[in-house]
Amino acid sequence: VQLQAFGGGLVQVGGSLRLSCGASGRTFSRRPMGWFRQAPGKEREFVAWITWSGSTKHVDSVKGRFTISRDNAKDTVYLQMNSLKPEDTAIYYCAGRDGMPSSDYRAYKYWGQGTLVTVSS
Repeated sequence: VQLQAFGGGLVQVGGSLRLSCGASGRTFSRRPMGWFRQAPGKEREFVAWITWSGSTKHVDSVKGRFTISRDNAKDTVYLQMNSLKPEDTAIYYCAGRDGMPSSDYRAYKYWGQGTLVTVSS
């Protein structure tokens, strides 16, 4: 079972990136998926989750700027990030779990390898 996140990179303040997360070995189309991030020296934090039917939740700090979405036919989850700020700099991870969606990273069993997002000022 593997999740692979990609799409990170270096972007200037106010710029945009779209992260993607694909699955192999197991389908996640019926499972809730989440995006988390971890900045250097900080704990991993919740960014957004999405249910298989498309219901979403975003952390307050990214509301109006980031949007999580999914394409179940492609077994892929996306994170559209707009109006990026230096404080968004982190390694971004996608994760999947069975059961209900959760904002707690410890509730997720399946993890991708992470993709680095760097926002320069």
